[in-house]
Amino acid sequence: MKKSPSLLLRQGASFAVVFFAVTLITSPLNLLSQNSPVKGFPPQVQKITYPSSADQSQQPALFFQASTDQKQKRPLLVALHTWSGDYSQGGGKTYARWCIDQGWSFIHPNFRGPNWTPEAMGSDLAVADIISAVEYAKKNAAIDENRIYLIGVSGGGHASLLMAGRAPDIWAGVSAWCGISDIAQWHNETKQAKRGYWEHIEKSLGGDPNVDAKIKEQADHRSPLHWLDRAQKVNLDINHGITDGRSGSVPFSHSLHAFNQVLPTPSADRITDKNILAAWTTGKATPLPQSLPLTDPLYGTHPPVYRKTSGNTRITLFQGGHEIIHLAALNWLANQRKGQNAIWDIKKVADLKTSAKETQSGK
Repeated sequence: MKKSPSLLLRQGASFAVVFFAVTLITSPLNLLSQNSPVKGFPPQVQKITYPSSADQSQQPALFFQASTDQKQKRPLLVALHTWSGDYSQGGGKTYARWCIDQGWSFIHPNFRGPNWTPEAMGSDLAVADIISAVEYAKKNAAIDENRIYLIGVSGGGHASLLMAGRAPDIWAGVSAWCGISDIAQWHNETKQAKRGYWEHIEKSLGGDPNVDAKIKEQADHRSPLHWLDRAQKVNLDINHGITDGRSGSVPFSHSLHAFNQVLPTPSADRITDKNILAAWTTGKATPLPQSLPLTDPLYGTHPPVYRKTSGNTRITLFQGGHEIIHLAALNWLANQRKGQNAIWDIKKVADLKTSAKETQSGK
């Protein structure tokens, strides 16, 4: 039987071919609009294009180059847009401000845009685009390869979790917020809740993943749950608001299942399915056994209500909904180094003033 490309990629358990291909990129910095401001972003941020290793198409992104001096290598933050957004999404300005203030380089790739086309929503094309964006940044700025970070919320949280498994050797730290971990499950949940995301999923896949086995295989291939077993060595911080799924679009149970999937089998640190279901049914963290009290000043007015750590992976449920706490996310990333155990006792690096509008992500 002839194997599909997706199965070959999965069985190979490596993205080496794609990763090697992108190292051949030699094009200089390609500015779409030299020195022109990007609406809503600091003036240092520029629109660029870069070639994707998947099909050699030119893909757009926003880019800030902190340094070209190879003696002053700087961290790189790869920030991912939300489910219905694209590379120009204004939410990326918060990440850009942090990078400019801290002297990090920054790239905000399109990875095929909103998640309602076959090319987007965690496809192999989108995955290759993100890896190619990293390679592009490395060729056009002085990047400390021990400090390449990934961050995203909502659809960006989905992509961040996916990339932790698809390209684990790249990241010094991955901060994923309110991410979808199971596409087929979320299809059912949003259809039942009468939210239109299930229609986006069917447009991307060509049908309902819960009635067609081949479409279900596609959904699984694009779902973090089917890749996170490869992320055990990645410093991975998973976060979710306890009211999300009711006041927001992604049930917090997705992040609990994602945490479990990273852990080896068997593991005493796994959260039981019974307790996950009980927590989701009640909308409270009390069915999830933990040691209290629980405090973390970086979460500010959205304190953690549940937290569990196992090795290099942590899950935090916080008092909030479908949103990201930038101060907690970025200060955690700043403390991580590739190849070193995750650091959980975080010393604040810097403040970052954000508005409620910046933290909320309903799309």
